[in-house]
Amino acid sequence: MYKNLITLSVLSLSFSSWANDVNSVKADDAAMEVIEVTADFRTRSIDATPASVSALSKADIERRSASYLDEMLNAAANVNFAGGASRGRFIQIRGIGERSQFVDPINPSVGLIIDGINYSGLGAAATLFDIGQVELFRGPQSGRFGADAMAGMIVMNSVAPSDDVRGQWLFDIGNYNKRMAGFAVGGDLAALGRGRVSLSQLNSDGFTYNDYLQTDDTESRDEMTVKLALDSDLGQHWQLQSRYHHIDVNNGYDAFSLENNRHTLSDEPGYDRLQSDALRLQLNYTGWQHSRIELSSTWLQADTAYAFDEDWTYVGIAPGWEYSSFDAYERDRDDATFELRWLSQQPIELFGIPSDWVIGVYHYRRDVDLLRDYFNYDRDEATIFTSDYQSRSSAIYAEWQQHWRDDLTVTWGIRGERYDNDYIDSNAVIANPSDTMWGGRLSVNYQVRPQTYIYTTLARGYKNGGVNGEALGRAKDQALTELEDYLLARATFKPELLWNAEFGVKGRSEDQRLTVRVSSFYSWRDDVQLKSWVNREQSFVGYIENAASGDNYGLEAEVGYQVSDNWRLFASAGWLQTKIDGFVTEDGVDMSGRDQAQAPNYQFNLGSDYWFNEAWQLQLEVDGKDGFYFSDSHNQKADSMLLLHARINYHIGDWTLTAYGRNLTDEDYAIRGFYFGNDPRDEYVTETYKQYGEPRRFGISASYQF
Repeated sequence: MYKNLITLSVLSLSFSSWANDVNSVKADDAAMEVIEVTADFRTRSIDATPASVSALSKADIERRSASYLDEMLNAAANVNFAGGASRGRFIQIRGIGERSQFVDPINPSVGLIIDGINYSGLGAAATLFDIGQVELFRGPQSGRFGADAMAGMIVMNSVAPSDDVRGQWLFDIGNYNKRMAGFAVGGDLAALGRGRVSLSQLNSDGFTYNDYLQTDDTESRDEMTVKLALDSDLGQHWQLQSRYHHIDVNNGYDAFSLENNRHTLSDEPGYDRLQSDALRLQLNYTGWQHSRIELSSTWLQADTAYAFDEDWTYVGIAPGWEYSSFDAYERDRDDATFELRWLSQQPIELFGIPSDWVIGVYHYRRDVDLLRDYFNYDRDEATIFTSDYQSRSSAIYAEWQQHWRDDLTVTWGIRGERYDNDYIDSNAVIANPSDTMWGGRLSVNYQVRPQTYIYTTLARGYKNGGVNGEALGRAKDQALTELEDYLLARATFKPELLWNAEFGVKGRSEDQRLTVRVSSFYSWRDDVQLKSWVNREQSFVGYIENAASGDNYGLEAEVGYQVSDNWRLFASAGWLQTKIDGFVTEDGVDMSGRDQAQAPNYQFNLGSDYWFNEAWQLQLEVDGKDGFYFSDSHNQKADSMLLLHARINYHIGDWTLTAYGRNLTDEDYAIRGFYFGNDPRDEYVTETYKQYGEPRRFGISASYQF
């Protein structure tokens, strides 16, 4: 294993050396744009960032005609997502991440931040209109972001306000009755500063036909996003940044079929909804010569509703064997954050070494109220379940960058965080999980040549522990009597820790035509939090259990090559190996030595961007992914997939007219899978049930940039 990592590192370095020697094609206008990463404590170029980061630009989003984050993720190495909802809103990085949420609160392994607002656990908010860049950080980022970033962080930044008037119109129609419109405009607002507003609305019938109800819109999509941004100069040294979001998602959810196709039989189709309002204010003071102050606060209020037809059928499908149940979850979430940061504006001498530094404090409050409406088979009646979950987290952090030489930087960072959570529910379960954790990183970044960097990083991430409220509350159910002691023993679960060692090379050729970024990594997971299930007839109880350990190691690579002035090729690839140790399911299956769930061994994306002339442009992409296990508690797998996408653009002035297609070969590929008996017609024989990703999509769009 370690020999493999050493070999990968040597190959990475060799590849970088070759990149710097490529000078065969010269063109004055071929210089590639320098990509900047904004989510760290300081903005810097992606090549100078000592981490495995992918930056998906506005042009990348447009190339795939994407309207939501899951339509982009197959283009990123070692990033996967799970369905189980109307969108793929559960994300895994390097094989680590949640796959669902039902009764209990979850602690995300992969966080989501949009315009500085923490949307972790609210993946439905990840709409893409007027997003300027998506930054995907792989590996633990807890030193920067805390417990929500043990496996990585996704940061989405909207197009920033500008001094001059800039904006766009977008109109898009496609199959499955897709209609989308978007408008954004920004510019100078005199004394108020610089502002921008964006609005988008997407509607679609979805990809399911309900044979019982004779309708094709039980998985409809209805998604509206409104964003406001204002950057104000309050004086010579004071700046205020204001961001407001309103998101309204009202989607249907009717994805699973007893026949494992896109034809369902449910008589009570479900839904997947989000209505949220969020505000962020950041006040900056830059009046000191060597340092500045950043003070920020955010508020988020979100109502979510998630429901599904639990039996997936209708009354009368199999008299004597059938059951009928509708399961609905409504959550009311209120978040608030406060952060004060003091950081250097230019290096100062510390112990004789030019150094940059940052010191900060952070406080986070999250309150979540759940109301579940379901049929309780133990009581044989419809039941209302409620819970209240209050989470408080406070942290202090510091980071020190030492510039030992002009070409050598060493970064030390540490974060200490204390969480105190209170949980109470209508089953009289009361719990107060709390702990103190720490994370951080040590990295060395060496600039080999003007355009080539080598880095190595050792980072520690962490994730909160918690309570298995559902397991505790149902331990005394009559149908689960034999498992009472088993469930009570799993009342709580411990925090998870992740150590990650990483080596990477990033650079470009002297003529700017070739760009290469390669990272190799090895991760150690302690007290791995894994989702498990107890299934007894119509009784399903989910809980989180700590496995002893886990290992994740692999490689990520991104390559871009400007073949000529009018032709660019690009590719990304990921190789991933994972393992579980010390995990035995409730029915006695030892999963030790097996791959972790949602962790394909390989992924790749290949693309071409070709201009025939100043008007016509052809863009092609291919996504590939290995098969992977759906769950850590059973051994059913998704098949490998290969998807083809294409887009033809006609540019005339500020207008772009587009015809596009995704998954042109109409491949059925699974994005979520369960393994249990749910078909009354065969007396509930255990089977694998799959939810499929989007089928062949095609459409036309018109956009106007001004």
